[in-house]
This record gives sequence, structure tokens and C-alpha cells, in this order.
Amino acid sequence: MFQAIDSFIDVTLSGMGIWGPIIGCFFITIESMVPILPLFVFITLNFLAFGNILGFIISWIFTCIGCSISFFLFRKKVQTWLFKRLKSKGIISKKTIDMITNLKFEQLVTIIAVPFTPAFLVNICAGLSNMSYKKFITALMMGKVFLVYFWGFVGVSLAESLKNPIYLVRVGILLLVAYIVSRIVNKKFHIG
Repeated sequence: MFQAIDSFIDVTLSGMGIWGPIIGCFFITIESMVPILPLFVFITLNFLAFGNILGFIISWIFTCIGCSISFFLFRKKVQTWLFKRLKSKGIISKKTIDMITNLKFEQLVTIIAVPFTPAFLVNICAGLSNMSYKKFITALMMGKVFLVYFWGFVGVSLAESLKNPIYLVRVGILLLVAYIVSRIVNKKFHIG
């Protein structure tokens, strides 16, 4: 599978020139709202096209933009309407929304930093809750640093990670670092 993805990236880069990474940036933004797109492919595409540093920065910026757009769409346009429908069908309760709203900052950063957490689900839940914008955006910007680092430098799928335990150890270390850094930031700036 990894060879097929590598081949896809090579063909995309050679066939599309600069348009390949631009489309990759667009898809990174869309992936935050549409769960069917493979984020790690587009991050890897940016790392290969722009190098490790610029690829990292571009991927981080565009995934943060996509998640912010998704959060705002659900906060401003869908929150009341969808919450009423989900509540009436018994899918979600006020208790669940309160639990999401009251997530500690470091918990939110850790959830966002997990490479296999579906970004769209986090964005939707945060958008439907009463979580502050400052808390969500700050956690998003911190958590995505670790997520983009993981996908950019490791660039493996869940199946590959399960075959090679060293990747799972790296994920664990990244999550621990994300948690510790978020605790330090929260204590210093009192984000929530």
C-alpha cells in the first residue's frame, strides 16, 4: 500500500508540476470537512514538493484553516438546528455537549494530535458545543503541529503502524510531548 501511495505521489508531482502541491493544499483544507480524503497523502505530497520545513508549514497552515472553517460552519450555521435534530432523535444529549465543552485544554490538544483521530469529527463536536473559539483554535494550532509532523516524517498508514511497533512508540511519544506542552501553555496563558 505504501509503495502504491509513493508511486501515486511521484506520478502526481511529475505530471502536475506546481499544480500537484497546490491541489494537495486544497485537499488538506477539504479533508478537515470531508472524512473520505487521506490526509497523510496530501501532507506527504507537500513534504516531497516543498521540502521538510516549507512542506510542514504549508501542511500545518492549510489543515488549521480547514478545521477552522469546519468549526465555524457548525458553530454559526448548523449548531442550533443540528443539535435540536440530534437531541430529538436521542443521538446526542446536553450532557454530551457539556462534556465536550468542558474538555480540558490539554485533553483537546492530545485528541487533535492523535494521527488517527478524524479531524472532521473533532471540528463538528467542538462547533456544536459551547467551547470557546480561543480554546479550540489554540488547541488546534498546537495539536496539528504534532499531527503534521507525524504524517510528514513518518508518512505511514494505520496498517503500516500496526506492522511496525516503532511507529506506535513514536505516536505515544508525540502525544506525551503534546500533552506536556499543552499543560505548560495552559498554565502560562490560562486558556481553559
